[in-house]
Amino acid sequence: MFDIILSFITAFMLTYLAIPSIINVARLKNLIDEPGDRTSHNLGVPTLGGLGIFAGFIFSVTFWTPFVVFGELQYILCAIVIIFLIGAKDDIVPMSARKKLIGQLLASTILVFKANVKLTSLHGLFGYTDIPDIVAIPLSLFSILTIINSINLIDGINGLSGSVGILTSATLGYWFFQTNQIQLAVIAFALSGSLVAFLKYNWTPAKIFMGDTGSLIIGLVLAILAISFIEMNKGLDHPHALKSVPAVAIGILIIPLFDTLRAFTIRIANGKSPFTPERNHIHHLLLDMNLSHIQATGVLIVVNILFIALVYNLQHIGSFYLISLVLLLATVLSTILYFASRPKKVLS
Repeated sequence: MFDIILSFITAFMLTYLAIPSIINVARLKNLIDEPGDRTSHNLGVPTLGGLGIFAGFIFSVTFWTPFVVFGELQYILCAIVIIFLIGAKDDIVPMSARKKLIGQLLASTILVFKANVKLTSLHGLFGYTDIPDIVAIPLSLFSILTIINSINLIDGINGLSGSVGILTSATLGYWFFQTNQIQLAVIAFALSGSLVAFLKYNWTPAKIFMGDTGSLIIGLVLAILAISFIEMNKGLDHPHALKSVPAVAIGILIIPLFDTLRAFTIRIANGKSPFTPERNHIHHLLLDMNLSHIQATGVLIVVNILFIALVYNLQHIGSFYLISLVLLLATVLSTILYFASRPKKVLS
């Protein structure tokens, strides 16, 4: 228990103290994100907040995680370092999407093959429980890459990625604590601590953005936590064991996952590449309704909390039906938002 609390405090303090220096260096070296057609800010803002998140998180995890009972941690740290280097390079000198994907795939491969962060059961989804490696390996790689990039894609307004990261990591971390998975709880709350500190400087008016460094690290850590969450419920004999675990995990990560699915579907339907950058995310619809960044973030966090409550209370209906319900409800809500955000025609 004390290790978990101390991991949060350590990550918070280091990130909180590091970011002012990072802001000064970024401004001196002109490492600034200038306003553009797809941006939601009007002034140049430093983009290296992910350095502070990485520093607080990695120090706290290394210091407080019990290596003796978590031998795979060295491989997890290796994967995080790879993602950090990719993000930092892209924040300073933009990289092609192909090169970033190759680096992400390398980190994901280390997690699957060396850290054993791998989906081996579908918990009855589509009638399947245990799945062979020929299915488990590509499914795990796809899941990790999807979560990594989903966090990156929602990082478009102040506070959103950080708030989603805090909510999801704290939710999963609490479950790990309840089931005595202290090593994973430490990782979860170390991420939460660093993100709480980061939000102090990312709140409107933002003094710094997390950039790809921060969003990719958050995505990778959440992928590790989500897959571990699904795996550890496999055959778990514990009062806090959950049913319909794949659906519960999707409900916890509903904002980034559904926004990514929605954005990709729209782009493909319009005959474009799903990776074409466009201003068609859910947070953009909220901004079009004249909500501020913080108001839009608040709305999405409340919605995320409601989905977490929904999947927790309806876990008994089965993964297939619960996933279908979650996707249907998310589609209905986003469709209502789309029409509500459209400019009203003035009748003459």
